[in-house]
Amino acid sequence: MRIGVVEDDDGVGDALVDALTEVGNVPVRMRRGADVLLRYHDLDVILLDLGLPDMDGLEVLRKLRTLSSVPVVVLTARDDERSVVRALRGGADDYVVKPARLGELHARLQVAARRRSASTDLDADGLILGDVVVDLVGRSVEVGGKEITLTTKEFELLAHLASRRGEAVSREQLMDAIWGDAYVAISRTLDVHMTGLRSKLGRSGIIATIRGFGYRWDT
Repeated sequence: MRIGVVEDDDGVGDALVDALTEVGNVPVRMRRGADVLLRYHDLDVILLDLGLPDMDGLEVLRKLRTLSSVPVVVLTARDDERSVVRALRGGADDYVVKPARLGELHARLQVAARRRSASTDLDADGLILGDVVVDLVGRSVEVGGKEITLTTKEFELLAHLASRRGEAVSREQLMDAIWGDAYVAISRTLDVHMTGLRSKLGRSGIIATIRGFGYRWDT
């Protein structure tokens, strides 16, 4: 994999480059957020520190997500819940706190890259996710070769999560996308529709709950 290593600390950055090279990767060392925004095209996954000299890593992530869906694993000393939530909501695929165990870090990078590189396209109008086939134009869903009947909101929930396969999607993002307002008192409505969707899919674990945050499509 071509891995963008975005780290301004030379000691940490050099150690990461050496470790990732030893296991067959091609690390691309960068020290500034601006470098990422110029060079993301050629990368399979990005390892992003949040404490960069030219801009905060969360701002880098926000700008990057307007340009690309390249996988991003945050590696930072910030271990507070607010930073974790902001990074995941901002589009990070994973969040690792320093000091990281290199074997685990490499595995997380591989998983993030694999999630994004796995083919989910049926054509421009559909998705294939395991044995779940979603027709986005016809608004139909097949599971194991059999069509299932979903309500309008259940289908919209499924389409929103499935099209972001492997990404953590917050409850607020779902409510805003499907009901048009992330802050109205409809969280129970989301729960009811999610329960119905999971029941009709009949696939345990296909939609993972991220406690205190939201959901993730895991197929």
